[in-house]
Amino acid sequence: MNVERLDHVTVNVTDLDRAMRFYGGLFKMREVPRPESFTFPGAWYDLHGTFLHLVVVKQPDALTSRHMALWTSDVRAAAQAVEAAGFPVRWDRTKIPGVDRFFTDDPDGNRVEVQGSDAV
Repeated sequence: MNVERLDHVTVNVTDLDRAMRFYGGLFKMREVPRPESFTFPGAWYDLHGTFLHLVVVKQPDALTSRHMALWTSDVRAAAQAVEAAGFPVRWDRTKIPGVDRFFTDDPDGNRVEVQGSDAV
């Protein structure tokens, strides 16, 4: 097998509108149409060729360290925006050379890592 790329990641959410405000509003992800054959609620976002699929479930997933990581050109400004929107910002002190990063949680508690250059 020869894997060519990561196509998409699915995140389970309990309230689609609330999740869309987080991912589409706060993170400014570009929503794209889902196939018309899908009969269950959800939303898709295009992250430059890799997709985020939001799928509505009745109960949130158990809280774990499982997460996705997003890259931004200004991690400090991203942290300020996340905090101003009322979401937690937890800076990770475990260094990756050249990278600064923090973790936050979406409205359902799904963990999201945000990374950027550590040019401080």
